[in-house]
Amino acid sequence: MINAIIIDDEPLARSIVLEYLSSYSNINVVAECGNGFDGLKAIQEFTPDLVFLDIQMPKITGFEMLELTESIPPIIFTTAFDEFAIKAFETNAIDYLLKPFDQERFNKAIDKFLAYNTSNIKTKKEAITNTITTNSVKTERIVVKTGNKIRVISIYDIHVLSAEGDYVNIHTADGNFLKNQTLAFFEENLNSSLFVRVHRSYIVKINQINKIEPYEKEGHILVLKTGEKIPVSKTGYPKLKAVLGI
Repeated sequence: MINAIIIDDEPLARSIVLEYLSSYSNINVVAECGNGFDGLKAIQEFTPDLVFLDIQMPKITGFEMLELTESIPPIIFTTAFDEFAIKAFETNAIDYLLKPFDQERFNKAIDKFLAYNTSNIKTKKEAITNTITTNSVKTERIVVKTGNKIRVISIYDIHVLSAEGDYVNIHTADGNFLKNQTLAFFEENLNSSLFVRVHRSYIVKINQINKIEPYEKEGHILVLKTGEKIPVSKTGYPKLKAVLGI
């Protein structure tokens, strides 16, 4: 028996998938979820063989939910926004169903799933992370998981991002949060009018800068409004001067 989960904020959309699945006696729907938070919990609880996943949902998107999922199951995306098609397949989805879809198109997606040897489905977490984070940054938020809690951080609440091994430490007024991503990625995707990379290990929110102090020979240190001191590298200093107009 194949266990499946349907995650979609629209009850009608969930009911259509259920109706189309009624002709498949070998597929058992173990959970229906109306948002990404509940979907994440259901995936962790049931470890499904297949997930039907909407992309645009309130709270967190389908992509963001996948990023927070430790073991990602085979996915068939169901959404009304075809602009996400390429992103969907970057996550190695089984198929992508553009709403409204009929039984025939749905059956083709199921056929694709059944034809796959699930042990050969290569869901690349790094590719998914890049996909979601790109989408999240451009929509001005970053989703992180701390323990069993999910936190959505507005980029306007960020003071500093610092590199810590394989993670980026996101400094905010409410505390620090680790994100499994590179600083180079954030440098590329964050709004350059709001953030500047001043050191190989630091990206700083421009409006958090209080003053620049000389440090040793030709070095400099940034003093933030919080009192935190950030080193400025030789390559970072020209970038800093350019954004500050000095």
